[in-house]
Amino acid sequence: MQLVEKIKAGGIAVITLAIVIVGGGFAAWLTHIVNCFQDGEWGFLLVGALFFPLAVIHGIGIWFGLWE
Repeated sequence: MQLVEKIKAGGIAVITLAIVIVGGGFAAWLTHIVNCFQDGEWGFLLVGALFFPLAVIHGIGIWFGLWE
């Protein structure tokens, strides 16, 4: 029975981690969109819409103040 409990606990941890990663990526993407609208960076907004990972990196960079 201990093995079953360990598998359940591990599964919950993996699902929680996946939700956090997906939610964080969405929040970073949304940060990119809002920032590009505010700054009028229409070209970069379009690039971020077409290439999602770039938008996520840009959004995370905004959070940590890397793009000032």
